Parts: sequence; C-alpha cells; structure tokens
Amino acid sequence: MEEGKVVSRSVAESAAAYAIIHEKFGKAVSAFDANDTMPFFEVLDTELWPDIALFMRDHAKLKFNYMACLTGLDYQSEDKVGIVCNIESLGLLNHKLAVKVKCARDGGSIPSVACVWHTANWHEREAYDLFGMLFTGHPDMRRILCPEDWEGFPLRKDYKVQERYHGIKVPY
Repeated sequence: MEEGKVVSRSVAESAAAYAIIHEKFGKAVSAFDANDTMPFFEVLDTELWPDIALFMRDHAKLKFNYMACLTGLDYQSEDKVGIVCNIESLGLLNHKLAVKVKCARDGGSIPSVACVWHTANWHEREAYDLFGMLFTGHPDMRRILCPEDWEGFPLRKDYKVQERYHGIKVPY
C-alpha cells in the first residue's frame, strides 16, 4: 500500500491479513492491491495455491472460513486463463480478500482447493467447463453445465459457437 494513503477500515483489515500471508509466502504472492471494491493479491507460484488456501483458512489471525465465489476469467492478451476467489472470515474476524490464480490458456492447470473450501467444488467445475483450465486434485473434474461432448469453452473470448450439436441447430 502507498505510504500515507487514507484507506477504509475494511481495506486496512484486508491489508493486515495480506501482510501475514506475504510474511509466510513471500515471492509466491504478488504485491497487495488496496482497491476499495475488493482488495486482492495474485498467487504467483500456482503450485502453492492449496498451501496458501489452507494457511488462510487455519491461521488464528486470518480464519478465512468462507469462499463466497470463485469466478473464471480469460486473460487472452496474456495467453492465460484464471480464477478470482472472493474469500471471507465470515462471522469470525470479518475481513475479506480476493485471490487471483492464473495458468496457461491451453493445457494449463490450477491445484484444486475443494478440500479447503467445499464451495470450490462446483465453482471449479464451472470454471473448467466455461474456460478450460483443469483443477488438479479435484474430486470430480468434469463438466457441470455443458454436455460432456461439448466442443470448446463458451466463455473464452475467442470461442466460436458450434453451428450444430448432435444434428440440432445451436441458436446464437
């Protein structure tokens, strides 16, 4: 955070939580982005994401016990896809953070955190289904919205809608 910058109480609490995470994981996480909408950091060493998630959930001064949302994103210009997780210490310490994790657009994977926050289970499947990144270690890694034999990933920026599916015209 910029020195001398006035921030809300919520952002200050998020910054304090981030400082604990950064102290433990150092260069594996990016700098803290103290934006007022949803403060965040990015996991730079993707393989450490499950360790960071467990640390965030279990550390006495963090207690991030609730994943409110996991959203897939297409970073087409970076040739990556990724997720943004909105995580909160609900009913305990009441702070919140967003965490970004990215991987290669084609053949990339992100370690699953479904064993850390159970809400990640279906959210990760949805991100896979619509953006194409795999979640290694996921207990049930298969499509959740599209049929198993659907071609492509519908929320990627370069997605081309198939004209027909099993002989049926696809409306678009």
